[in-house]
Amino acid sequence: MEDVLALCRHAGEAIMEVYRGDFAVETKDDASPVTAADLRAHQVLLEGLAALGDWPVLSEEGVEAIDPAERLSWPRYWLVDPLDGTREFIHRRDEFTVNVALIEQHRPCLGVVHLPVTGESWWGIPGRGAGRITASGQHLPIHAADRAAVPLRVLGSHSHRDRFLGDYLDALGPHALHTAGSSLKFCRIAEGAADLYPRFGPTAEWDTGAGQAVAEAAGAFVVDLEGQPLRYNTGPGLRNGFFLVYADARRDWLAPVPPAARDEGRRAP
Repeated sequence: MEDVLALCRHAGEAIMEVYRGDFAVETKDDASPVTAADLRAHQVLLEGLAALGDWPVLSEEGVEAIDPAERLSWPRYWLVDPLDGTREFIHRRDEFTVNVALIEQHRPCLGVVHLPVTGESWWGIPGRGAGRITASGQHLPIHAADRAAVPLRVLGSHSHRDRFLGDYLDALGPHALHTAGSSLKFCRIAEGAADLYPRFGPTAEWDTGAGQAVAEAAGAFVVDLEGQPLRYNTGPGLRNGFFLVYADARRDWLAPVPPAARDEGRRAP
């Protein structure tokens, strides 16, 4: 864990070198944006993780070079988003992160989310605990709130408005909707600052692996619309289905999900 934390900080420093100046924005084949910061952080993580052992690395910026048949044979691998929240980065909103997860038998068993602008990090090992490292280097244990607040504290995205979110929130009851960027939404649940993060929109596995590890290690749940924990590397595609992140297990968070969201939100093949 200490090695991964240090590596994420190094990647964050590479990102900030680009962020402090002018940078160009290019468009990838899937129409998503990419910058020099994404690519520099990718290289830092690729080289650093290779030095930690022989496990393969699946990074957003290197996925096209990996044969899906080969990938599906991996029992354990690193899942990386070198710069989660590229749109936040482009629009000079400071809530972009570095995400690194270790996936074993289709589940995240370790995760780090690093916020380059502040230097903070969140880490989690499901079954062993989670923590936050402040900008000054102080290590703090974190735990999700097992009793939801009234009104509920709900998280949404800065950059993506989920089509079904309004109907879901109407059925949910009294709530306050707050926005946060990138995988920080998982971290806010993990540290007890929010109660629910419903996602009725597209995400890729590298968007969620590290955040899921942190949230689950802190006592929260990350489930699909069938109530099952998100799983990784189970098919040729790497797109998640819709999901919910919550901590208070006494409430049925799935009940208000619109039927159309259930139909559309199954994992893409």
